[in-house]
Amino acid sequence: MFHAAHGYERAPAPEVKEPETTPTSRAATALAPATSGLKSAPRTAPKATGRDAYFDNAKYLAIVLVAVAHAWEPVMEGSRATRALYMVIYTFHMPAFIIVSGYFSRSYQGKPHQLRRLLTGIALPYVVFEVAYSLFVRYGNDEPSHPISLLDPYYLTWFLAALFIWRLTTPLWRIVRWPLPIALVIGALATLTPDIGADLNLARVLQFLPFFVLGLCLKPEHFQMLRRREVRLLAVPFFAVTLVFAYWVAPRMNLGWFYRSSSVQDLGWPWWSGLVVIIAFFGCAVLLSAAFLALVPGRRAWFTVLGAGTISGYLLHGFVVKAGDYWGLFESQKWLGSPIGLVVVTICATGMVTLLCSPPVRRALKCVTEPEMTWAFRQDVAEAGPRR
Repeated sequence: MFHAAHGYERAPAPEVKEPETTPTSRAATALAPATSGLKSAPRTAPKATGRDAYFDNAKYLAIVLVAVAHAWEPVMEGSRATRALYMVIYTFHMPAFIIVSGYFSRSYQGKPHQLRRLLTGIALPYVVFEVAYSLFVRYGNDEPSHPISLLDPYYLTWFLAALFIWRLTTPLWRIVRWPLPIALVIGALATLTPDIGADLNLARVLQFLPFFVLGLCLKPEHFQMLRRREVRLLAVPFFAVTLVFAYWVAPRMNLGWFYRSSSVQDLGWPWWSGLVVIIAFFGCAVLLSAAFLALVPGRRAWFTVLGAGTISGYLLHGFVVKAGDYWGLFESQKWLGSPIGLVVVTICATGMVTLLCSPPVRRALKCVTEPEMTWAFRQDVAEAGPRR
């Protein structure tokens, strides 16, 4: 009765780049490659690495939610509680990533060294992993005719394509007078256009655009306000009320609303409801994202170091989840849909993505996610950005 969104092939996730002050901070850390000279939110204590523990903590915790939600999809059918949790997570985990991505894109001006990092930190990983996932479908799922197309992002790779587009448009959003209302109108119009086409998953790119623009509009003091004690205390009951509401509405809700890849007509609603729906979902997503960011610890923790490697965890965990699906693990092990099984799936997904975010894996993947590629650029461009 509560069927999982097993056909969802472009789940979120990713990571946001931080100011470049050291070799560590120059990594492609959040599926939102770097912006130089950008001030981050207030820190609890300066770090020798130049990274902000708060944002690293947020990225790690968010990528855990991404991996867990993806692992639930094949086994949550029939569990109303899991479906409710899934709906709550999908309401805010992508918007939270995108908001932070926008926040760290504020200084992007299209300068040569910024374009260079855009190509090496987003475009290259997109091409590599789009091809890798397509080949994995061909041979792992025995679909030899599955196309390899850079215009049709598969599964996780849509976010890299979206981030590339959003980042390129950043200078435009910085000069218009009402960026957020304009972005909301564009997003609403995207929900009313069933024939928008599948190229680069443009429907989802435009529907998620308001969150990126919101991030561009934020300042460090906004994050400081979220971390106030009273806000943190309010976040707990807010999540509790949201979960209760989600449990009530779970059997009645079409999960397609949470993926933002379909028009309202495709979801069986009248066209005029698009504006109302996108504003309602935007408001819910912003509130839940704020509650999540309020609960993120600001001090350095054991998992803080993993925040620098979330791009690795994001891009790699999809292979593990899809392998279990393609090879019949979820279908053959029916007990995974039981309460105990769902707990096991959650623990395994958390451990898996934690391992994939670890420094050794990040270093192994650096040739794809953080390549220098000085050979591909003119010397004056290669030396234009901050030095390592």
